[in-house]
Amino acid sequence: MTALREAMILAAGRGERMRPLTDTLPKPLVVVRGVPLIEHHIRKLVAIGIERIVINASYLADVLITALGDGSRFACELLYSLEAEPLESGGGVATASQHFKSSVIVLVSADIYSDFDYSRLMAPAAAIEKDQIRAHFVMVPSVDGEPGGEFALAADGLVSLGSPRLTLASIGLLSVSECQKWPRGERFALLPAYQQWVREQVVTGQLHSGVRVNVTSFADVETLNLNPVLVGVTP
Repeated sequence: MTALREAMILAAGRGERMRPLTDTLPKPLVVVRGVPLIEHHIRKLVAIGIERIVINASYLADVLITALGDGSRFACELLYSLEAEPLESGGGVATASQHFKSSVIVLVSADIYSDFDYSRLMAPAAAIEKDQIRAHFVMVPSVDGEPGGEFALAADGLVSLGSPRLTLASIGLLSVSECQKWPRGERFALLPAYQQWVREQVVTGQLHSGVRVNVTSFADVETLNLNPVLVGVTP
């Protein structure tokens, strides 16, 4: 089984719906349960052996870099992929891919909060390393009236375009060689590439039934900070 050593955290969003919190802070530094949102991810990744994390940054990037530093206080190396304007998820990953040294990376969005156990990614990471698959998605049940419902999960573990539809949890694994084929410095989303891979049956997935909150608004932050039953952890 492979040893996961490298990750990327998508952190370049503006966070308009989190204002006024994001008037002076980049969204990843908004405090949730006593800790900046992005730090929850960094600490959980380091706990499973991740040694190197690439973070893309745009809005108030200097504030984010000053707050997090080089990663030494987290016992890892932090590198930054700077974007003059946000390049969306695909452009962000493609541009940051020049920094990747591993064959497989964990990819997570800074603006989610979850209790997902990252050690569950070890086996699918080994499959990517052996060129058996190109990606692995963590998915959660879809909620009526909310965005999502991108893919389905078959009994054999392959992700499909069938039903019932599940929602991407914004946690997964990507083949680095595939990411490095994409154009750098261009703005594009990951979903079209994901859909193509799914059609080619080279994506596996798993269902996460625990806590996963898409933290996109001031109300989301308040809910997490005021509802310990929902969060299920102690700060």
